[in-house]
Amino acid sequence: MSAQPMSIRKGLLYSSFVFASIIAITVGCHTPTRDEQAAALADKHCGSCHMPVSPALLDSVTWNDHVLPAMAQRVGIRVWNETSYYPPMPGDPAPAIPFKEWTEIVAYYQRNAPKKLKPAEVPVPLRHEWSGFQIGLPQVKDTSTRSTVLVAADSAGNIYTADAYDNTLTRWNPQLVLTGSWKTHSPVVDIAFRQSPQRQLLARITQIGDMRAVDKPSGIIADLNLEAGTTTDIKPYLQRPVQTIALDFDKDGREEMVTCAFGHHTGGLIYLRQQADGKYEERALMELPGATKAIPGDFNNDGWTDLMVLFAAGEEGIWLFENDKKGGFSSKNLIKFPPVYGSTSFQLADFNGDGKLDILYTCGDNADYSIVLKPYHGVYIYLNEGNNQYKQAWFYPVNGCTKAIAADFNQDGQLDIATIAFFADLEKNPGEKFILFQGNEKPLQFTPFAPPIEKEGHWMTMEAADIDKDGDLDILLGNYAKGFIVQEDYKPNWKEYQPFIVLFNTLR
Repeated sequence: MSAQPMSIRKGLLYSSFVFASIIAITVGCHTPTRDEQAAALADKHCGSCHMPVSPALLDSVTWNDHVLPAMAQRVGIRVWNETSYYPPMPGDPAPAIPFKEWTEIVAYYQRNAPKKLKPAEVPVPLRHEWSGFQIGLPQVKDTSTRSTVLVAADSAGNIYTADAYDNTLTRWNPQLVLTGSWKTHSPVVDIAFRQSPQRQLLARITQIGDMRAVDKPSGIIADLNLEAGTTTDIKPYLQRPVQTIALDFDKDGREEMVTCAFGHHTGGLIYLRQQADGKYEERALMELPGATKAIPGDFNNDGWTDLMVLFAAGEEGIWLFENDKKGGFSSKNLIKFPPVYGSTSFQLADFNGDGKLDILYTCGDNADYSIVLKPYHGVYIYLNEGNNQYKQAWFYPVNGCTKAIAADFNQDGQLDIATIAFFADLEKNPGEKFILFQGNEKPLQFTPFAPPIEKEGHWMTMEAADIDKDGDLDILLGNYAKGFIVQEDYKPNWKEYQPFIVLFNTLR
């Protein structure tokens, strides 16, 4: 398997090449070209907020009509007629980028962006087969349109789904029959199960507040008593929280929480330290919008719980937060991604059997300014080379890839990968909405299967759990049936009333 397609690698290296050229200029090698000067300006101004973006990563229309006008407004450049710019008027605050330099940057992207992005070359074609799974469908009486934003399972095999249209959390038994439903303040996007002191089943639920990308502190972390049906708010007024981890990070005998606040222009990784009175003191570990997933673990082997975190907006990348043993954390960046990638998920697993945890990463969020199919969207593996160094070793293109789960689904001793793609190429390649990559004996070689489930739903969320208690992992897929269709004139052909499906594992 290759890493990124050659054309994309060349695009990503372009800025580095230009920068090297500018360095050469300083020692008298040659006179800088117009493109070299403009690229240096783009690196200087745009690279101060995020990883520099090569013109090759988007087509010219997307740059000109969408991305550059949006970026202009962020840096204080006025826009008129949607795609034209004018300098500050008397009395206006000075923009973050001088107007003349901004026009040079715009011209540089217009000159160098391709007319169209070349589709990625698929290294191994999809096999449209069931690959050892069989479908399970819930018994549904309500035929209204579903917008499932959460699927999860407890230790007994009960399934939980959350709906963004009506703000409900619903429980289904292992036979896929509805057994309970609870109203919530806003959509539940994360859930963790625990027991109360009275040994009742509780669910720590994270409610996002608003599904839209807005800066609005209406998210809530709460405990839902699944037996009594009562809810206790633990921490309100959070900025679009999407995940919560509850652990005793500082070893003081009290549970702390870390939540990923995705936000819009604001947000970050929030540390909630429990005080003696049970209330939580809020502190930002990193004020950066787009905190989307955190994984706890003792990554430096010092006996204290650290965090690895994916940020998926602006300065996209994966950071390590090492526990300082004093109630705080120190951060270091491990990997950065261009902001057009649209990072969506990551997981840690040992893919090459060397005993070190590698990074499984997906990108494919396509609901921002650059709504086009992108050849660098897909699933990646970064191998752990030690000392917090990671190197890309595998890539498979999947349009709009949303999540990946690594597990040995067929129990043959090799890791497999399940992926979903909410922003798949629905018109020409709907099979990529769900792919199971079965691992082969040689590391980093996979056979991709696309079971014929395209008309069952539109998958926004996925989890793996042993629902039927037969000793292997089944796969839950949540159906967000309507909305966020970015391909013009495409008409959905899946079941809009079906909240989820189960792919029961028969591979063992």
